[in-house]
Amino acid sequence: MSNKNMRVGYGEALLELGRVNPKVVALEADLGKSTMSNMFGAEFPERYFQMGIAEANMISAAAGLALTGHIPFASSFAVFASGRPYDQIRSSVAIPRLNVKICGSSAGLSDFGDGKTHQSVDDIALMRVLPNMTVLSPADYYETKKMIAAMAEIPGPCYIRVNRNDLPNVTAEGDPWVFGKVQEIRPGSDVVIFATGFMVYQALEAAKALDAEGISVKVVNVHTIKPLDAEGVCAAAKGMKLALTVEEASIIGGMGSAVCEALADGPDDSRIRVHRIGIQDTFGTSAQKYEELLEAYHLTPEDIASAIRDRIN
Repeated sequence: MSNKNMRVGYGEALLELGRVNPKVVALEADLGKSTMSNMFGAEFPERYFQMGIAEANMISAAAGLALTGHIPFASSFAVFASGRPYDQIRSSVAIPRLNVKICGSSAGLSDFGDGKTHQSVDDIALMRVLPNMTVLSPADYYETKKMIAAMAEIPGPCYIRVNRNDLPNVTAEGDPWVFGKVQEIRPGSDVVIFATGFMVYQALEAAKALDAEGISVKVVNVHTIKPLDAEGVCAAAKGMKLALTVEEASIIGGMGSAVCEALADGPDDSRIRVHRIGIQDTFGTSAQKYEELLEAYHLTPEDIASAIRDRIN
């Protein structure tokens, strides 16, 4: 698996959109070199709006651009893109269903050096609770590019969260991506893992380790967190002994909560015991390396495999 960066995927996809769709514009909160929106700005400076460190103003301006028929992509670090302008997102974007696309960059714990103020543990929950909001979480570089292209076609508000670091690709450039549908990327007959973002790779590595122990693990990529494919979730859980959800975000209100809700409301034959792995009602912290935080918050393949062993036995 080659390593590539989701932020680069965002920048490249945004630039490609700009070349084919003159309605696409980009807004940035003084972080264009990090979010990679500066790729778009370099080629289309007249359609690139540098708003400074003022996310609330950025979202308000994006709403105005949407009202004039443009397709604005507004980006900042995920913790700021979702938290600082929450009232503007709710009142000016979600309520009127405006066609604003929000990119939360350096999501989860991936901004490892800057600590809890820059790490978004709550962005999935914040965006997921908003009516009319679509919430996307790509597993890798290729999926990020496909999502950005799709976001321009999906009507209404969209939020995407992308990781900061170079990561292994778990999908291929030519693989199809279907909005609103969970994707089984590894078959299994004993346990199902519902994973999102970089945790898809972590789940696949855990599944490989458990396969050698005679435990068959299915891995499902939940790239569209809202609207959730409840029917697909229930179908994936049917016949399994155990289900896990794995996300690099708070387990309160996150992807795991959405999966549990779908299973609770689903048919009786999909009811199953669920264990949620994620950030356990705490903030992040700073570290020298991203891997140190994944270990500290129990988000490694070893942690996932251990949780399955403990419960399936």
